[in-house]
Amino acid sequence: MIIGIPKEIKNHEYRVGLIPASVRELLSHGHQVIVETHAGIGIGFSDDDYIAAGASILHSSADIFAQADMIVKVKEPQIVERAMLKEGQILFTYLHLAPDFPQTEALIKSKAVCIAYETVTDNMGRLPLLAPMSEVAGRMSVQAGALALEKSHAGMGLLLSGVPGVAPAKVVIIGGGVVGANAARIAIGLKAEVTILDKNIDALRRLDEEFQGRVKLIYSTADAIEQQVLEADLVIGAVLIPGAAAPKLVTKEHIKRMKPGSAIVDVAIDQGGCIETSRPTTHDNPTYVIDNVVHYCVANMPGAVARTSTFALNNATLPYIVKLANLGYQQALLSDPGFLKGLNIIHGQITCREVADNFKLPYVPPLEAINH
Repeated sequence: MIIGIPKEIKNHEYRVGLIPASVRELLSHGHQVIVETHAGIGIGFSDDDYIAAGASILHSSADIFAQADMIVKVKEPQIVERAMLKEGQILFTYLHLAPDFPQTEALIKSKAVCIAYETVTDNMGRLPLLAPMSEVAGRMSVQAGALALEKSHAGMGLLLSGVPGVAPAKVVIIGGGVVGANAARIAIGLKAEVTILDKNIDALRRLDEEFQGRVKLIYSTADAIEQQVLEADLVIGAVLIPGAAAPKLVTKEHIKRMKPGSAIVDVAIDQGGCIETSRPTTHDNPTYVIDNVVHYCVANMPGAVARTSTFALNNATLPYIVKLANLGYQQALLSDPGFLKGLNIIHGQITCREVADNFKLPYVPPLEAINH
């Protein structure tokens, strides 16, 4: 199989689908890898590094899309990339379709085989290809929130840790999954006062065991969210419903009543955000202010620490990429029910129920669509 690696073109996105070591692994299985020139330059990999690993370097994304049987990316295809997809071509990347109708429509029209990292599950129902970026984003969210609270970024001028004699900031994390737990670890390390809300009692029990009383754990209800958000200095939105748009748990009315100069980091923005006033921002212009509350809503947060993120992502995705290349998409997906859940669109049909329901479009079970 010919695997194509285009250079990412989203704003300040320096991650890359495959590092040279991953290229070498695919070549050892008898496959060919083509890489767009300078695809890895943002994380310190030159074209010569890819050539040494056995890849061929092509000089345009158009050539990559034209020649590859499978496209491996990091972020969802941008408008110009969607137009280059071919019928039957495998696209393996983060898609986050639920809040993005233009992309969904374009992928349907392409008739490509579109497999999303973020909806692949393992045999325990976890999200192994989303987890590494959730870990990164969760840890980064506290850094981003700390900056947003600084006066120079329109915040109230608050140090998360406080100092002796001055109370630390109150950090409220909505969602106790991978993002929320990682955010809590960093916030605790910075000596902030941390509260996590979640409606999964088992998740709260796990967090209680891990944090041993260093975090306040509260069952998530509308009333609890309102109370905690209004008391917070920093709110981190860490809610995820796999494949679906995030629920709006913090409302415009909550924002109006929050402390002036407080901050929000909406890590759920890839799935539409869990804060009603959130809208996607970029690393170029990461924040905006509504009702005196600083909002940080960068949709590709891990791109800011692209080298760490790329290595972490490759560790997770490489076995799946090898499986797709060795077996072809049909056998690879049919051999693993969790991998099959990653299939979002194929042959112009939506095979992710949450995406279909969100846009009120027809849903086709993946088994039926593959065998069509």
